[in-house]
Amino acid sequence: MGKVAVGVAVGVAVVACAVAGVVLGRRVGSRRKWKRVVRVLKELEEACETPVGRLRQVVDAMAVEMHAGLASEGGSKLKMLLTFVDHLPTGSEIGTYYALDLGGTNFRVLRIQLGGRRSSILSQDVERQPIPQHLMTSTSEDLFDFIASTLKQFVEKEESGSEPSPVRTRELGFTFSFPVKQSSLCSGILIKWTKGFAIEDMVGKEVVKLLEAALVRSGLDMRVALLVNDTVGTLALGRYHDADTVAAVIIGTGTNACYLERADAIIKCQGLLTTSGYMVVNMEWGNFWSSHLPRTSYDIDLDSESPNPNDQGFEKMISGMYLGDIVRRVILRISLESDIFGPVSSRLSIPFILPTPLLAAMHEDDSPELKEVAKILKETLEISEVPLKVRKLVVRICDVVTCRAARLAAAGIVGILKKIGRDGSGGITGGRNRSDVKMKRTVVAIEGGLYTSYTMFREYLHEALNEILGDVAHHVSLQVTEDGSGIGGALLAASYSSYSVDGVNLL
Repeated sequence: MGKVAVGVAVGVAVVACAVAGVVLGRRVGSRRKWKRVVRVLKELEEACETPVGRLRQVVDAMAVEMHAGLASEGGSKLKMLLTFVDHLPTGSEIGTYYALDLGGTNFRVLRIQLGGRRSSILSQDVERQPIPQHLMTSTSEDLFDFIASTLKQFVEKEESGSEPSPVRTRELGFTFSFPVKQSSLCSGILIKWTKGFAIEDMVGKEVVKLLEAALVRSGLDMRVALLVNDTVGTLALGRYHDADTVAAVIIGTGTNACYLERADAIIKCQGLLTTSGYMVVNMEWGNFWSSHLPRTSYDIDLDSESPNPNDQGFEKMISGMYLGDIVRRVILRISLESDIFGPVSSRLSIPFILPTPLLAAMHEDDSPELKEVAKILKETLEISEVPLKVRKLVVRICDVVTCRAARLAAAGIVGILKKIGRDGSGGITGGRNRSDVKMKRTVVAIEGGLYTSYTMFREYLHEALNEILGDVAHHVSLQVTEDGSGIGGALLAASYSSYSVDGVNLL
């Protein structure tokens, strides 16, 4: 019995040692896993760093590229497109005006009544209409006949209960958010379709002429006052509410900016004459690029796998279309290098499966157990049973990616202010110190869900503005506008209603 007891004791000891060895091995393995995870996170943090010194380099690069884009066609990644809008709403506009906003699979028609005082929109009516799928690949005549018919019904419905107005042609602002080469205030040639449209006979054609022909066929007496994009509409709406508005930025699914430039600074169009001495320039700033931008391996892979590699580099780092996918790529790499998320989910390999609104929801989850993070990981990425430690890691990844985006967007805004001498430095060629410059109040109109709906993004952007501008930040205000693409278009129609559309000339 003694030998048996000794044997059992030895056996138990061996098993205990084996168990201890397994536990120790697991702990060592776990520590190694976390070391790999921490290494990936640290690499991301370092690659995304945006200290104020780097942001100022981005500011300078943006201003230099703006100058180059104004100097010659193709002189910069920034297209710096002429809009032929040389004056903006003043608040004195009176009357009823219309807008057509066509920029996706839906279009909107709007009608506003203005009272002749700043910020005095007496009434506003809007109707949204989906475009039937077959019309997106049909003919230009079919598409615009459908739009004109809808517009006519809208006008008749809205005017049916009102007093007949004096005989006067209705005026329309046309917001067309597709690639267009504009040649005057109300003429532009469609370069290519995007967003699912493929109407071949329209490429290379004047879009306003096509709309006007459809309006004539429908019997609707309406003049297209001007052709604009959504960013210019945002600037117009901002200016209508605040006379100090000099630029507009949209940061949503995509991103763009425009601003008011001196006509004599647009060197590539020497002989440009405007009634105001200024012109709104559409920057197309999503295509901005500089070696000072903090690019990661995830950005490089996203760009190379995109339909437009080496294009829209700035947009791919700051806009809502891409932030969620950058986070997805980081989580995928961690999953491949460790098993902290469990078996690698096949859904992690699906591009854009994690939209930015879900990124924002995870980032701003303030529940103690991060329940929203767990829910999104499970329902969207099919990653279940994730411990709190790992959920906190996901929040940190969201934070790093969002912080970089917001701070770069802030640098872009200051780049515009620097170009027009509103950053306190005297502008791109100014050698004056900030103390020598008397600062004007400067307002930038801003739209887009990434800014308006994502609190952390907005706070990081404001923080960076203050860091870059210092005391000058007190003179700069970001003002949210709502529906620049619609209301802004109608306001511009009002602004140009008493002017010739040929107010801007090239000599």
